[in-house]
Amino acid sequence: MVMEDERMDAEGEQKLETEVAPALIAVHPDQKFVSACVRSDLRVFNVGDGCKVTLVDANGGHKDSIRAIRYSKCGGLFVSAGDDKLVKIWDTDSWRCALSVVSEKRVTSVAISIDGTFVCFADKFGVVYAVEIGDYNSENPALAKKAVPILAHYCSIITRLEFSPDGRYIVTADRDFKIRVTQFPAKPLDGAHEIQSFCLGHTEFVSCIVFLSCRDNTQGFLVSGSGDSTVRLWEYVSGSLLDTCEVGTKAELLNSSEAHDEILPAVTDLCATSGSLIAVAIQNLPGIMLLNCDSSSRTLSIAKVVRVEEEAYIPTSLAASSSVPFLWMIMGASSSNCSTPVARVRIASDFISGSNLLVLDDSKIPGGEPLLVALQGRLAIGEEAFSTAAEAVKTSMRNLMIKKQYSAERREVRKKGRNDKKNQIS
Repeated sequence: MVMEDERMDAEGEQKLETEVAPALIAVHPDQKFVSACVRSDLRVFNVGDGCKVTLVDANGGHKDSIRAIRYSKCGGLFVSAGDDKLVKIWDTDSWRCALSVVSEKRVTSVAISIDGTFVCFADKFGVVYAVEIGDYNSENPALAKKAVPILAHYCSIITRLEFSPDGRYIVTADRDFKIRVTQFPAKPLDGAHEIQSFCLGHTEFVSCIVFLSCRDNTQGFLVSGSGDSTVRLWEYVSGSLLDTCEVGTKAELLNSSEAHDEILPAVTDLCATSGSLIAVAIQNLPGIMLLNCDSSSRTLSIAKVVRVEEEAYIPTSLAASSSVPFLWMIMGASSSNCSTPVARVRIASDFISGSNLLVLDDSKIPGGEPLLVALQGRLAIGEEAFSTAAEAVKTSMRNLMIKKQYSAERREVRKKGRNDKKNQIS
């Protein structure tokens, strides 16, 4: 049994070495900039000026795969973080790296407080840290002081961080099916200890969360996507589950009879408008699903499924500005043994109303060919590369999110080999 566990360990470590980083995309609140990343390559395009942005970083940029990118609500800050255990805070006026924060573990998600004074990030051990941005001089970037841990999920990878629209809560989702709503205190560096609620109901890892604003509900709703192939609607202050939409089944990616099988098409990302629409990216779906939230009945329904002409185009990340009716999509992936990162950007119009949402031809997108070259790294991407990237991302997500099972004997052996235990022995 021990030999078998050791073999499984070796296989797991080999998978970790070739772990795939999905391509990510983020949009400035006014669509002034669009940022994309594949592996450690961070790319920014100035849509207004129609040119690629040159990033300035005295420390040389990221050294490993970027796992999270985010603009602040006002658009003045941009944050990137990932496997190199660095959280980089960029000033979008100059695109200089103003601060670099060192994390103890690999970073999985980032969020910026609504007032732009704090950056929070989560690591693979389930700890959320906060760093106060304060006054900084973008002309003289500095290595910030060590970030302060403010809350934690018990030994569970945190997959996503979000601040509520009013800034009162920080919401954390994890690999163990949980969503935690925590009050964000006036002095977060003293710790965020008061849990408001838990949103429980998913039966697989929670991959993404997003807030949805409604005209007749100032508090809005929380929407979550999961490896259980569902999107769920929550009244997050009380933790009440309002509705569940089985998107995998309704997108005809699996039959109802297959809904209890071990492997389901996971929801990989969500993006919400300022109205009632939610765009959903799902593994195996070449395009997106649009959901509509009825705030009066508190239900989710399918508005439409928008498919992309390229059959193998399965988005890995979605983004939209708060003022321009475009939905930005990116598909791509890279691994440590992949010399050329693959990324493909597509844009859909009329995301605010959704009634005439169409995926635009490359000739009609804002920024045109220069934008595509800047964000994709090249203009043309082959169909075979799409298929390879889609399968790689699917496998990587399963490896990251599904817990490995060990026997009691093997758990004891692994404990003795932990770095902290070795240090105690020495």
